[in-house]
Amino acid sequence: MDTIVLASSSPRRKELLEKYNIEPIIVKANVSEKVHSNETVEQITMALAFEKANQIIDKFSNGEIIIGADTIVACDNKILGKPKDEHEAFNMLKLLSDREHEVLTGISIIKTNTNIKIIDYEKTIVKFRKLSDEKIRNYIKTKEYVDKAGAYGIQGLGGVLVEWIKGCYFNVVGLPIYKLDILLERHFDISLL
Repeated sequence: MDTIVLASSSPRRKELLEKYNIEPIIVKANVSEKVHSNETVEQITMALAFEKANQIIDKFSNGEIIIGADTIVACDNKILGKPKDEHEAFNMLKLLSDREHEVLTGISIIKTNTNIKIIDYEKTIVKFRKLSDEKIRNYIKTKEYVDKAGAYGIQGLGGVLVEWIKGCYFNVVGLPIYKLDILLERHFDISLL
């Protein structure tokens, strides 16, 4: 199998790939997540994913497959990034309480030494249950919100905040596995199974 490089230090993305017997080389891309007001959330997440993959491409030259991914949480066209502190996390979770929001993950796959560059995205709708201030504070005390877009992790304790989802669960975790499999099969003749 081709060598897979993950342009991300996300332990969740790495774990998801390892479930399919892929031991990716991890190279963290240092991309400043700047947002332009005239871009859609879809455009932003795909651009960031491409920027991550493209940033590390010069480190490889033997036909490696580089995967970049970026996950964004959006509510009312407002992007909810990674909260900088407990106060910001509280405000994000309060905003999401009893509402639907979108989770989008941009995926970029580049094969070194070729002109093959694939960019796509996946969108999942997530509905939070109605959260009391006490429930939000209790969740924040767990520190699970740290380094998570939208201030929660669905795969951990944050699962209790979610009433339902429509779409790919793994997209909310940070890597839409079914979409990745489709793209790898279609463009690189690689199957996760």
